[in-house]
Amino acid sequence: MLRNVRSGQPHATAQHQPPTRDVTWLRAARRARLLSWLSLGWMGLEGGVGVIAGLVAGSIALLGFGLSSAVEGMASIVVIWRFTGSRTHSETSERGAQRAVAVSFWLLAPYVAIQSVYDLATQQHPGPSRVGIVLALSSIVLMPLLGRAKQRLGARLGSSATHGEGAQNMLCAAMAVAVLIGLAGQALFDAWWLDPLAGLFISAVALKSGLAAWRGDACAECAPIGFSPSNDGCDAGCSCSCCT
Repeated sequence: MLRNVRSGQPHATAQHQPPTRDVTWLRAARRARLLSWLSLGWMGLEGGVGVIAGLVAGSIALLGFGLSSAVEGMASIVVIWRFTGSRTHSETSERGAQRAVAVSFWLLAPYVAIQSVYDLATQQHPGPSRVGIVLALSSIVLMPLLGRAKQRLGARLGSSATHGEGAQNMLCAAMAVAVLIGLAGQALFDAWWLDPLAGLFISAVALKSGLAAWRGDACAECAPIGFSPSNDGCDAGCSCSCCT
């Protein structure tokens, strides 16, 4: 049996148990639900504007970005469902929510990938979109704040579903950067190919994030609170977003 080097005592098995669902845990659950409601409102606005602007400009990256907002909205609904009523204390609900968040990642990837390859092959030239640029900039500012907060709450709650929703918010910010590069490149240098390349980036990251969400991956330090540890370069004492 492994023993603590300093005390000579066995490692406490409680270290690998889910977090105690006390008043503090319930407060964190309510906060996670509130943040998901805020995300859902923003995703509705972002998705509508993104899809319309993408169709007007003929930008697959901007259109995919708008559609991804609907997918992220689904993830928010899943987390709201997870922490409502009797499901708040249900391990079965947590696992179901975790997998639903993962599936929501995969709904977006095939369409964006196929359309991006088609646009590259046919050399589709998207038009300029000031609305798209403003939308992308807004997401670059807002989404990391929401994502970081949800990942911390996910670690505190032992909820891979909440952590996965936070990961989607971070993905949204990454996609916004890709969209911004594509739109700016087209507007300034007529670099039409940047837009479908941004779409392929969005598709690839969505697939990877879906796999991580399905497995419930998190850094090794999060294992004591219910996450499955992964070997993504997180060593002891890591400061990954899920742990800090």
